[in-house]
Amino acid sequence: MTDRLFIFDTTLRDGEQVPGCQLNTIEKIQVAKALEQLGVDVIEAGFPISSPGDFNSVIEISKAVTWPTICALTRAVEKDIDTAVEALKYAKRKRIHTGIGTSDEHIKYKFNSTRQEVLDRGVAAVMYAKKYVEDVEFYCEDAGRTDNEYLARVVEAVIKAGATVVNIPDTTGYCLPQEFFEKIKYLKEHVDGIDKAIISTHCHNDLGMATANTLSGVMAGARQVEVTINGIGERAGNTSLEEIAMILKCHKALNIDTNINTTRIYPTSRLVSSLMNMPVQPNKAVVGRNAFAHSSGIHQDGVLKDVHTYEIMDPKDIGIDDNSIVLTARSGRAALKHRLHMNGVELDENKLDKIYAKFVELADQKKEVTDADVLMLAGADTAEAHAVKLDFLQVTTGKGVKSVASIGLDISGQKFEAAASGNGPVDAAIKALKRIIMKQMTLKEFTIQAISKGSDDVGKVHMQVEYDGSLYYGFGANTDIVTASVEAYIDCINKFKKE
Repeated sequence: MTDRLFIFDTTLRDGEQVPGCQLNTIEKIQVAKALEQLGVDVIEAGFPISSPGDFNSVIEISKAVTWPTICALTRAVEKDIDTAVEALKYAKRKRIHTGIGTSDEHIKYKFNSTRQEVLDRGVAAVMYAKKYVEDVEFYCEDAGRTDNEYLARVVEAVIKAGATVVNIPDTTGYCLPQEFFEKIKYLKEHVDGIDKAIISTHCHNDLGMATANTLSGVMAGARQVEVTINGIGERAGNTSLEEIAMILKCHKALNIDTNINTTRIYPTSRLVSSLMNMPVQPNKAVVGRNAFAHSSGIHQDGVLKDVHTYEIMDPKDIGIDDNSIVLTARSGRAALKHRLHMNGVELDENKLDKIYAKFVELADQKKEVTDADVLMLAGADTAEAHAVKLDFLQVTTGKGVKSVASIGLDISGQKFEAAASGNGPVDAAIKALKRIIMKQMTLKEFTIQAISKGSDDVGKVHMQVEYDGSLYYGFGANTDIVTASVEAYIDCINKFKKE
């Protein structure tokens, strides 16, 4: 008989804290529905007290999904819990996730408090939340650096107060796998009543050990894991959902099962990457572009003879089907709608028409349009409502020739043109742009990524621009990388007054 491991997805809470990856409510609902199809048990929908946007997102996600538990994060503060209760009012299954830092570093420097006072605050928060919901999860923030004996005291106290789940986060990603295993084992052996609650892990990847620590916690007795799609999250990220799910699928001897429909992993990964404008590194485990690529002659020879020589996973197990991901200019709306549906994207006819027009335009420029291209079209912001729009861009460049760019912008219906030379085509285009938008702006980050492969590929550009003391994140995508760069810069400018 296999043990059941619960999958707690925090893509929409911890994952969305990545700078430049914020989603609007409609996009969050899209991701939540994809997570429901994927089979996650709990969706942490947000931190309601933190902003009106988070509050509203928890409400709308609660309405949009049916069977996963919807979880709202709070601090050990009554007002936070009151706000979470209000946000969860439409959830079919609801959970409040409250807690406090338990490491000496947090107790001394964050709270200027004592161990007993922190324990008392934690117990009070659980008891208060328990008045409103049956399912209360308690997090011991920075448990990775918390003394095991004190951690056990806190866990025992909050379970007695009514906590149904106790979360043991390695908040700073500091623990070694064996160390984290021993921590969970210690709690299993020393906490009176530990069988009345589920132990959860929440591991960060600061030292690249998030997945290893999570698996160690599971092997020591944890039966909930807190994960994100593509491992996104604060700093270096969180434990990847796809890695844990496929480790357990491949290592059946562990006798631990999840509710994850692994064939939805790849499309969900691409959906999150597209909506959050956050590239998946090519060598990322399970979902990276190169995860099933073989370039070594020895490897190629082995795979051709028997795929199991170098592949421990079937690409189809995670939802990759090489025979069904290609679209062309001859594909109709039905084919486009089907591919979007397969990737977890549902659109009304009006939105589909707009994306189809962009799809045809892109298909005329490329031999093949992939799922990643289609998700880029579906996830990219439409420029229709933007104050600043790119009218035209013409660039002259080449070896031995000074790069010169001419640009035309539409700013709230008025037309402006400018030209400039620069150190390369992108530099020239941005300098021309700045001659029209006369603001003190500084480009802080500039990243280019190809979506798939080929000289006709769509390039995705991510930019970070500093203006008036704030950082703004922009995104652009085009088969012409200079145009994509300018569109990313304009995307930043259009956010100047919105953030």
